[in-house]
Amino acid sequence: MTTSAPEVNFSDLSNKPVDTVRKLQESPSRSVRVHRRGDEEDLVLVTASRAAEVREVVSTTTALFVALMQHSAEVRDLVTEVMPTAFPWVRFLPREDVRAFVVELVDILEAANSLGNPAPVVQLITEWRHTAEVHADPELLATLRKDGEDLGEVPAPEATRA
Repeated sequence: MTTSAPEVNFSDLSNKPVDTVRKLQESPSRSVRVHRRGDEEDLVLVTASRAAEVREVVSTTTALFVALMQHSAEVRDLVTEVMPTAFPWVRFLPREDVRAFVVELVDILEAANSLGNPAPVVQLITEWRHTAEVHADPELLATLRKDGEDLGEVPAPEATRA
């Protein structure tokens, strides 16, 4: 069962801070969603203890998953088989790409967990989803597979000083 966080307006943080903190502390999720005006992204305030708990759960789950994946080829095969349940779009990828995604995901999960930063995992999933989108479009896939002129190695740009 998912409980949503109570919601307040951004102005409530300065105009009614006691009420906002009370809502935060009484919330089952120990969080509150703060709406901002216009196109500004909403914020989520969470207690420090809840943030630490979430981090611990993510870290433990990641460590367990990585350990299972490193344990045996059978586990890696099983994860590869069930991957479409978690990521339905992998059905458009060739089997060897699904396995490559699984291996890369485990590596990035472990590295990102060591930094406490989920952004590399989100980036990897986004990149593989885009790859699946290409495979899902036969015309685009054919266009990208056409032999083109190989321009060779592209030199790295020179660093500029600010």
